[in-house]
Amino acid sequence: MSAPGRVSRRDFVKAAAAVGTGLTLAVYFQGCGNGAPPAPDGVFAPDAFLRLSPDGTVTVVIGRSEMGQGPTTGLAMILADELDCDWNRVGFVQGPAAKAYYNPALQAQVTGGSTSIRTGWLPMREAGATARAMLVAAAAGRWGVPAASCSTAEGRVRNDTTGEELEYGALVADASALPVPKDVPLKDPKDFRIIGTSRDRLDNADKVRGVATFGIDVRLPGMAYASVERCPVMGGQVGRVAGEAEVAGMPGVIKVVRLKDRVAVVAEHYWQAVKGRRALNITWAEGEGAALSSDGIAEQLQALLVSDKARVARKAGDAAGILAGSTSIIEAAYDAPYLAHATMEPQNCTAWVHDGAVEVWAPTQFQMGPGFLNHGGARGVAADAAGVSTGDVTIHTTFLGGGFGRRLEVDYVTEAVQVAKELDRPVQVIWSREDDTQHDFYRPTTAHALSAVLGGDGMPVAWRQRIACQSIIRNWIPGWMPDFAMSLAGALEHGVDPSAVEGSADLPYAVPNLLVDWRELTVPVPVGFWRSVGHSQNSFVTESFVDELAAVAGQDPVAYRRALLTDEPRMRAVLDLAATEAGWGTPLPDGRARGVAIVRSFGSIVAQVAEVSITPAGIIQVHRVTCAVDCGTAVNPGLIEAQMQGGVVFGLTAALYGEITIAKGRVQQNNFYDYEMVRMPAAPVVDVHIVPSAEPPGGVGEPGVPPIAPAVANAVFALTGQRLRRLPLRLTR
Repeated sequence: MSAPGRVSRRDFVKAAAAVGTGLTLAVYFQGCGNGAPPAPDGVFAPDAFLRLSPDGTVTVVIGRSEMGQGPTTGLAMILADELDCDWNRVGFVQGPAAKAYYNPALQAQVTGGSTSIRTGWLPMREAGATARAMLVAAAAGRWGVPAASCSTAEGRVRNDTTGEELEYGALVADASALPVPKDVPLKDPKDFRIIGTSRDRLDNADKVRGVATFGIDVRLPGMAYASVERCPVMGGQVGRVAGEAEVAGMPGVIKVVRLKDRVAVVAEHYWQAVKGRRALNITWAEGEGAALSSDGIAEQLQALLVSDKARVARKAGDAAGILAGSTSIIEAAYDAPYLAHATMEPQNCTAWVHDGAVEVWAPTQFQMGPGFLNHGGARGVAADAAGVSTGDVTIHTTFLGGGFGRRLEVDYVTEAVQVAKELDRPVQVIWSREDDTQHDFYRPTTAHALSAVLGGDGMPVAWRQRIACQSIIRNWIPGWMPDFAMSLAGALEHGVDPSAVEGSADLPYAVPNLLVDWRELTVPVPVGFWRSVGHSQNSFVTESFVDELAAVAGQDPVAYRRALLTDEPRMRAVLDLAATEAGWGTPLPDGRARGVAIVRSFGSIVAQVAEVSITPAGIIQVHRVTCAVDCGTAVNPGLIEAQMQGGVVFGLTAALYGEITIAKGRVQQNNFYDYEMVRMPAAPVVDVHIVPSAEPPGGVGEPGVPPIAPAVANAVFALTGQRLRRLPLRLTR
């Protein structure tokens, strides 16, 4: 372990593995409390998270990015409950880029991995409890009574002897003069008043009224706009630009900025910049990337699956030996395509380079962190692009119109600063939908080969899974080397990217002989974290394959899973709840069938039952999804329900439509007409059921995604007898 307040690459990778798979966080970094911004005069601010004004208003400073998943509300609820304040007087502000707001699991200011509530649970409770103790001490001092004779409720301290009360706001000055105590006791969960209740989102009002500021809404005095033409071939560069002078003379055009692999047109208005960009005549130096194609990549994946270039992710018993000696092997091959993130708000960033400093307004999931971690986040790349120190960079985080992992990347920040430093005014770079689709950091395409042997009771005695795909970690940590040990589910070998094998290496089923290995594909396609990461495709594979085994064994899919989860009581309870609420085993109308899947990811367990039919045209139609979730303590059940519903629709989009294809080094998809989304008429009813739990909170933003694809595929098999092993799911006629 590195020294407090610092993190090594090895420590980061271990922590990332634990966060990604939902295991207990392996590393809790200390020293995250420094770098908090100063509070206004006359405000009680005992730490980086709380601001209490004399009028009794409580402002919670949120260090996570709000992209629709609700940390602004969930984190505020946790603090407010321990503070015993009036929820109607609670608001929030977005925290700046500062070490005080580092994600304690990753030692960087990052929003991802469904960690906001998980890692904020204790710090926000401690912040609220500490402030409450100081306010009680201040009131007790005024009254000249012991603090133990005082109680709190709804933003007031009460003298239990006399009945006298003081509003929190009246105690601001007295409390501010007190030392901050350590190790303040926390509430007994039975005393929670806010945690566990559905509260309206704190950001709803501004969004409904249209006054919330997303990145694309930023407006600054004198701001210019830029539209950027990027090389369409992965890895290509600018060759020759013709007609540059003519474009520079077009109405409103301020400047044409040439960069290594792109050309920006800056204008007074966005549409003027777009017209100037369209008038450019660029010859590209395409490079070796022009030879890339989806078919060629698929061939490489298949070659890797039969090669000896494997790194073991998990091994138990002797699966290879049992398979070699068996004559009754069940085999299956699965694969999944590249996927774009398709955030509703396309990438954008506003940058202003002035007076030796940089200001950035960005809808980012990654404000700052150590330099080896994706180049130090938005602050790090802005400093590099402008040639200043990181201390001279200010990051203003706006609302995000969706993130899904795309805004963990910071390429759009680099681009905006590179363009802005060529002018003496702020510049906003806006990507088109086509830009966003064709220049993403895609979910990796993967190929899988599975084999199993069943015992006399129909249960698997041996299971082997081979996985081939690119490494996200290698892209995200430029200096990552394959000899770093990964603390993922007892990995036995070095160099396994946890994001490549999660959902497989942490298989929850009781299989005595298990072997999961990974083979790394190396191609110049940019890949990145996509909502639920490796679980999104690996859980499709494992939950479909276990369904195959149940069919071979002639057993009910739910009963089969229950038998394999004898050592997983929480998972069995979630599975039982989903099956019961879905009416598993009860008759359905003709032409419909149910399929089931259960996945543990990001500290939570989600089971889903999909009710499916097939239209006369052969289209898969999902009518209803019953979703059961055990996410530990449910901070805000309403937010959890919304995230499960959103996760189902997001995952269903990928299951039915999502596919990025490549030809001649170019992404073939452009916009929503050829990269489709689930639209309202095709969206199923999603019923959400939350398992009561007193366990610490698990993740919510991502765990709803992985089960839907296998649940639908398994329902299609039950209905048609066709086993669909490739995403997106398409029936053969």
